[in-house]
This record gives sequence, C-alpha cells and structure tokens, in this order.
Amino acid sequence: MLCQECQEREASLHFTKIINGEKTEMHLCDVCAKDKGDYLPGGKSFSIHQLLSGLLDSGQKFSQSQEKKEQRPELTCGTCGMTYRKFAEIGRFGCADCYTHFDQKLDPIFRRIHGGNTRHAGKIPKRKGKDMHLYREIEELKQEMQKQIAEEEFEAAADLRDRIRELENSLKEKGGDAS
Repeated sequence: MLCQECQEREASLHFTKIINGEKTEMHLCDVCAKDKGDYLPGGKSFSIHQLLSGLLDSGQKFSQSQEKKEQRPELTCGTCGMTYRKFAEIGRFGCADCYTHFDQKLDPIFRRIHGGNTRHAGKIPKRKGKDMHLYREIEELKQEMQKQIAEEEFEAAADLRDRIRELENSLKEKGGDAS
C-alpha cells in the first residue's frame, strides 16, 4: 500500500482513529510520518505514557476514595520504591518488579485494554506472518494437551498430540521449523 501523503513510498505505519464511532485510517511511509510527527497518535504531542496514565486515572478516583475509607498504606514496589501513585502520574514503571508489586491494580486495567484478557496476543501481519498462526495454534494445543494429561484425560491428550503432529508436519513441508 502506498503512503497516503506522498503517494511514492510504501506505507509502513498504519493508524486507526475512532472518534464517536467514526473510523479514520491513515497509512504513511516513515518519511511522511516523521514530518507529521506532532499530529499522529503517539507523536510528540501525545505519548503512550499519557494514554496509560489516563487509563490509570479513570480507575484511580474510585480506588482512592476506597483507600481513604480503609486507610491502607500506599502500594509501593519493594525493589525500586516506586509508589503506585507516582507510576500513575508518569505512566512508567521504575523496574521490572513493579509489575508484580502492582499486579492487583493492573489486572483490571489490562482486562479493559485487552477486551477481557490480561495477556496481549497482538496481531499477525499478513505479509510477514504467514505461518505464525500455525505456531500459535501449536503452542495453544501443547498447553491444552498438558492440561488434559494433568486431568488424566489421556484419550483427549492423544487426539491433541496427533493434531500437533499434523500441524508440525505441515510446517516442515513448507520449510519452517516446528520445534
């Protein structure tokens, strides 16, 4: 797809903006995206940290009133000393352990962002990820097979094993590495 701005280079950045139910898509090359940087989502005028901070603020007003009633000590990371309130202000963690220390407050936010899940699955690009859906399916089937084995559902586990082998063989035939 060509850049909507210059109509010369291949578009490498794709933005979708939905305001009041109206969807607008923008497809730009790297050069034009840098030129329009101040006007793009995630550009200089608006960062992902501001977005995250906004999400945290929306849920924080209720929890602050709850905390005042219950007089709980402020949630703090034991490793770096970052408080949840400071994290909500700047939109960045102080260290990797903040995820663990703040997980009780983060799970509801992640569920809102990811449509009910706490794990981001992402999208698979059509051009570059032709076999990625197979790799993902194999991993999910392996997890399900382990669950069936733990529950001693050996027939169901054997069916899953056979399906995994079929998918791995189809990847090998295409020249991919299924391991």
